Amino acid sequence: MKLGIVGLPNVGKSTLFNAITQAGAESANYPFCTIDPNVGMVAVPDERLQPLTDLYHAKKTTPAVVEFVDIAGLVRGASKGEGLGNKFLSHIREVDAIVHVVRCFDNENIVHVEGSVDPARDIETINLELILADIEHLERRLDRTRKAAKADKKLLRDVEILESLKAHLEEGKTARTFEGFGEDEDIDRVIGESDLLSAKKVIYAANMDEEGFTGNDAENERLKAVQAIADAEGAMVLPICAKLEEDIAGMDAEEKEMFLSELGLHESGLDRLIKVCYDLLGLMSYLTAGEQEVRAWTIEKGTKAPQAAGKIHTDFERGFIRAEVINYKDLIELGSLAAAREKGLVRSEGKEYVMQDGDVVLFRFNV
Repeated sequence: MKLGIVGLPNVGKSTLFNAITQAGAESANYPFCTIDPNVGMVAVPDERLQPLTDLYHAKKTTPAVVEFVDIAGLVRGASKGEGLGNKFLSHIREVDAIVHVVRCFDNENIVHVEGSVDPARDIETINLELILADIEHLERRLDRTRKAAKADKKLLRDVEILESLKAHLEEGKTARTFEGFGEDEDIDRVIGESDLLSAKKVIYAANMDEEGFTGNDAENERLKAVQAIADAEGAMVLPICAKLEEDIAGMDAEEKEMFLSELGLHESGLDRLIKVCYDLLGLMSYLTAGEQEVRAWTIEKGTKAPQAAGKIHTDFERGFIRAEVINYKDLIELGSLAAAREKGLVRSEGKEYVMQDGDVVLFRFNV
């Protein structure tokens, strides 16, 4: 899973990214490595891994990972190449979802690029740049499709969708709010093939100061403004305090737990962010376990057993015979795979089996 952190300058985007990467570098819970100066890999929190590791006395524990990309700050005119606009837009095409950091705090020492703090305006600024880039991108595709449709009448439906989509974008609306997107196979296909920036799923990270974050969130007018926009376009909102995350990142596990408890929180913003991203993208994890390694594997909900096996190695999918599956809770409660077999709780599943979150699996295959 690859997430792009975007936002206007001075909204807390880099502070949040630095907190994420520091958490990864310093905490045993978050293995981290630097790929580029602006890319970090962080482990997906999964409380099931340690009990499995203990049960199997595994030599190695490997969590699923999320890749965070700190995308260059955006300014008005990015779609026309202003600032680092072209770099911003090319990087955003490569991510699975966008974490849009929105400033919801006052600080006279941190100047806002627009001169004032207004979350709704800031969201509109970035969305508009994505929409303008999409219109330009779509015009080229529409031109090609119209020409091709003269020889292939089946493409007339694509032309119709592209024309409607272009009109929708020209009204200042994102592709993800286009009527029928997510419900109509033809529309989903056309938008998917068009590689539109404004079609990507979004989490709005409402970056608040410590007082605003630990106070009554429901009464925060700026947070309400972000929530209203998210509700209108089917996006998600995550209230967060990037400065707090930066403080937490440098703590050991015991200190962090105590600090979060004092704030009335059960988990860090990073943990909450990753979980929200999983929900947004319809992802889940299945597990493999043995003496050599306990590991979590990320798949989309609804994935069948052979395709899940293919995540480990293409040979597993190609030569799939069956999957031996047990529910994680059953395995932990009974204390061993042998005991689970005696109780008849280890199931043999075929090619049509749809994987469930927390399945502990052994794939049988033959190539």
